[in-house]
Amino acid sequence: MHGRQRPEYNRHLASGARGNRAETVAAWLLRLKGYRILARRFRAGAGEIDLIAARGDVIAFVEVKARRRRDDAAIAITADKQRRIASAARIWLARHPACADRILRLDAVFIGELSWGGLRDASAWPRHLSDLAPLAL
Repeated sequence: MHGRQRPEYNRHLASGARGNRAETVAAWLLRLKGYRILARRFRAGAGEIDLIAARGDVIAFVEVKARRRRDDAAIAITADKQRRIASAARIWLARHPACADRILRLDAVFIGELSWGGLRDASAWPRHLSDLAPLAL
């Protein structure tokens, strides 16, 4: 199979590029809302946090989900995913103890497919949902 890549490898690369693009769109949306991005793709243990953002007294641990339909993205954040984010958040807070006394939230940004090519359909616009679920630290 020299010179050819496996189809699943190509899908994985495309998915990674789509994820990077979604995180970039989400970061810009949050910046427009007055947030400062503290970290992108923070990995610790079994968890990963797509974006960590601050505004005022709030630190938001943000999960970014992009799907063909924005509403489908919302159901992709399972209880298990929330636990892994909380686990990574504990490690991030241990490394940034000055932030531990701030208001801590789990937020999400949902992005529909049409967000990539233009904003023709308002239902595909990126949507920021603050305080998605209790952050069990």
